[in-house]
Amino acid sequence: MRIKLRVIDVMPSTTRNVRKSWPQMLRSKLSYALFGLLLLCAPLCVAAQESPQPTPTTAPTPTASPSPQSPPAGTNTQQQLPPNAAGSTVRPGNEAQQSTQPQPVPQQQQQQTTPNTQGPRPTTPQIQNPTNPTSGLPTTANPVGTAAPQQGAPTTTTTGTGQTGVPLAPGQNVGTSPIAPAQLPPEPPPVAPNYQAPARPLPAPDRVGVNVNDQLPLALNDAIALALKNSNDIDESRINVQIAEFNLLAAHGVYDPLFSSEDYYERSTTPTSSSIGGGGTRGAVTQVDETGSARLGGFSPIAGGSYQFDFSSTRLTTTNQNVRLNPQFPTAFTFTYTQPLLRGLRFDANRHGIEVAKKNLSLTDAQFRQQVIDVITQVEQAYWDLVFALRNLQVQIDAVKQARLQVESNQRLVQQGVLAPIDIVAATTQVTTFEQNVYTAQQAVTRAENTLKTLMLPNRLDAMWGRALTPITPVNLEAPRVPLEQAVQSALASRPELAQLRTNADINQLDVRYFRDLTKPQINLVGTYTSDGLAGRLVVPSQNSSTSSTLVLTDRVNQLSALAGLPPLTVTSTTTTVAPQLIGGYTQSLRNLLEQRYPTARIGVTISLPLRNRTAEANLGRTLAQGHQLKDQLAQTEQIIEADVRNTLQAVRSAEARRAAAAAARSSAEQQYASEQRQFRAGTTTVFLVLQRQTELLSARANELQAQTDLNKAISDFQRATGNTLEVNHVAVRTDTRQLEQRTLDADTLGTETTTRTLAPNAATNINNRP
Repeated sequence: MRIKLRVIDVMPSTTRNVRKSWPQMLRSKLSYALFGLLLLCAPLCVAAQESPQPTPTTAPTPTASPSPQSPPAGTNTQQQLPPNAAGSTVRPGNEAQQSTQPQPVPQQQQQQTTPNTQGPRPTTPQIQNPTNPTSGLPTTANPVGTAAPQQGAPTTTTTGTGQTGVPLAPGQNVGTSPIAPAQLPPEPPPVAPNYQAPARPLPAPDRVGVNVNDQLPLALNDAIALALKNSNDIDESRINVQIAEFNLLAAHGVYDPLFSSEDYYERSTTPTSSSIGGGGTRGAVTQVDETGSARLGGFSPIAGGSYQFDFSSTRLTTTNQNVRLNPQFPTAFTFTYTQPLLRGLRFDANRHGIEVAKKNLSLTDAQFRQQVIDVITQVEQAYWDLVFALRNLQVQIDAVKQARLQVESNQRLVQQGVLAPIDIVAATTQVTTFEQNVYTAQQAVTRAENTLKTLMLPNRLDAMWGRALTPITPVNLEAPRVPLEQAVQSALASRPELAQLRTNADINQLDVRYFRDLTKPQINLVGTYTSDGLAGRLVVPSQNSSTSSTLVLTDRVNQLSALAGLPPLTVTSTTTTVAPQLIGGYTQSLRNLLEQRYPTARIGVTISLPLRNRTAEANLGRTLAQGHQLKDQLAQTEQIIEADVRNTLQAVRSAEARRAAAAAARSSAEQQYASEQRQFRAGTTTVFLVLQRQTELLSARANELQAQTDLNKAISDFQRATGNTLEVNHVAVRTDTRQLEQRTLDADTLGTETTTRTLAPNAATNINNRP
């Protein structure tokens, strides 16, 4: 190994002065001794640097690298990096070169006491002036994932625990980080390099599908009126209310009596083998009846009972020889009433259905009000967005005009030789930037206007789509001064969401009452009353062989009895007598029915008792669980409404404060811009500062408009949160017809109501003829 050594005189100046007075022998001996000592220590130092050092358990305090010294006068000022410095190329002989270069004593001691935690450095080939293939510029060879060192920036030492140590001077070594450097992805291939948009003529500034010369003045109340009339959502909610009304009417229809009738003709022939059967020699009886019956029945709205009236009448013709009335006209009238004694006495399925239908109707009413509030809120938000978009467009146009005036001023100053021609380019760039803002603002106007038209117009064929809307409602609205507690109480009393949940809770209570009633046994008291009527044509019996033989035999017995001195037998007539009230036609039968000559009455109790009744118990348990769930939902909704009121009230106050602050900022920006212009004309400022003040003024004006719009929208949102949207906008819902009415106030009469407009669906309104 070849080692270059250099003897460094490290003695102080005072020592050198004293050394000149020593004897020559002593000086030579000391020089040889020092030279021999350095000769012995050089290999040991080289070996220590080449051998890897183990990582210490405790992180030693890292030391800084030697800082570059200022070159003396007369030396080359070209920047040269010392060996093994950051950004320099590591070569095998750097260690020896570093040890042979002169260094200050403190730095030598520091280098000797600092352990080498990185081990021997690998040999890296030296690259001369690497070039970026995409740009052709030389780049600095840095390891992947590392950043180039920053000169002049102070660095701090960090310990292994991440704590910041004592600040170190620039150029000193920094302790080794325990985290590996991040691996960066490869550079992507260039996409359309050096692309520039071709110069093309600008499109026409006209708005798409809108005639800006045909302006339509639109007030907020008129926009709300059109939206309430033409909104499909409100029309759908109104239909839902009508459906709920029909459902309630159907629930009441369960108590409508039911009439039914049955008429038929029947002919039957029945064989008979008995002499009293009246079959005669044919051995059969033929009957022909024509029957008509009517029934009227239904449920009673009181105590859950049911009733039934039955009436039947028949014309019966028979060949039976023993019948004395032929044809006959039997009639019957029966009335039956069933009264529950336990289940269904206080509450039954019919009354449950009616009460639920009533609650559903009130539920749809609340949903209808909620939909109306949502539509009004959406219209208000869209209206104020359109106001902001139009005013912002005006601000952007004014900014372009102002920037163009600045360009003209710069051109005059360039012609006078006061400004450089580059200042015209800067002002022109400002103009083009502001022109881009104008086109963006014009697009925002179209979007806001279309959003408002979508809420107001009934369909896409309306003529108002082609007209430009001009809001005329003033924007200087005063923020409501409502205490928090009052606002919360108003919201809890007026919010339709709570009304819907309370209605659902009432329906759940009706279900609980009904299913609890179903768990009871079924015990009914049944009473029946029947009145019969009968009439017919009397039939004269004919003489037959059996009757004649009976008479002959009776005569012979009477003769023998007379000879024997016995009394004769009494001959009884076999002809059956018929009651006179039964002889007649159909009218006589009805008379007998109405006079109730043949009544029948019956009363009894029917019992139906399921052995376990698990179905009713399960329904009751499910309904009770749903009731607890509704209570939780109600409590949660109240909390949400509380937070909503707090948030909207805070939004109103914050928007009001932002509006005042934005107005002050706009005023300050105007003053600063005016001052900057005066200074520019006086030659004490630059074009850059003037353009910067101009940009700040534009931003301040836009912020003021946005703050005003935010305040108006926050007020609308606060009215929605408290449930007072309908009252504030003078909109009323008629409970009989579910129609909306809007009251228009006359400002000249200090709020006196002058006109009430009925907002019927699909009704045309001419908003140009405002009352």
